[in-house]
Amino acid sequence: MADIDRSSNNSSPDSKVKSIQTSTVEFSEAEEILIAMVYNLVGERWSLIAGRIPGRTAEEIEKYWTSRYSSSQ
Repeated sequence: MADIDRSSNNSSPDSKVKSIQTSTVEFSEAEEILIAMVYNLVGERWSLIAGRIPGRTAEEIEKYWTSRYSSSQ
């Protein structure tokens, strides 16, 4: 029965590492400037902003923006 209990846990060590890595995405200074410039032009249209930065997703950019420029700070 102990084997059944362990197998019911769906989160693998790899998935935990991926979630930690994605929460600490670093942006270069050039990317930060570009994000700010495009945000000023198009607002919260994250997919449009991500389209201007190769290798970045809309989710990464939105997470960066809200963590950096949240109005609760």
